[in-house]
Amino acid sequence: MTEITDSIEVPEPDASQDKKARRGGKRGKKGPLARLGLFYRQIVAELRKVVWPSRNDLTTYTSVVIVFVVVVIGLVSVIDFGFAKLVSYVFG
Repeated sequence: MTEITDSIEVPEPDASQDKKARRGGKRGKKGPLARLGLFYRQIVAELRKVVWPSRNDLTTYTSVVIVFVVVVIGLVSVIDFGFAKLVSYVFG
């Protein structure tokens, strides 16, 4: 284990770390089609982990998003109308 000291010296690396790192591994030995197949299998595996919403949840989420967008559109429209009147009054 490395001791914690107040010095700023960098410890020397071990002799075992001087070896050159291996390149490739399992993925490096495969061809492009095999890597593409591996990628596809990993995508399918990740999609199986997804918790998909029920139809009721999806309907609720969709209606919440639509209401929120309508409210924001109304707010931006009111602010835009106010700025248009203000600019028309000032530079009018």
